[in-house]
Amino acid sequence: MNDTATLAAAHASIAPASALDASRSASYIVILKDSFEELPLLMRIAGLARSLSQQNFATATIYNGILIRIALAGYATPLAAALAMLISSITVFLNSQRIRLVQ
Repeated sequence: MNDTATLAAAHASIAPASALDASRSASYIVILKDSFEELPLLMRIAGLARSLSQQNFATATIYNGILIRIALAGYATPLAAALAMLISSITVFLNSQRIRLVQ
């Protein structure tokens, strides 16, 4: 059965590894196994990835928005501003590493 057109038209599509090449190419996600047993885990990871992305964006925006104003006002030395950017980057990185905890 050829589902290529349907998969291409869908907002999100998943195909197993045993699907036709055209169907796999048209899918957003290809599951390497032939069963969909891992689909609930995939959905949890996708939800967590979205949540973490939103958290990282909000954290970086707020953190940098406050500290850039402090630096522009002259209350922070260049070294302090560089350390603040480093801390912001480390915070975003560590928050992103939480996705590894999903099982």
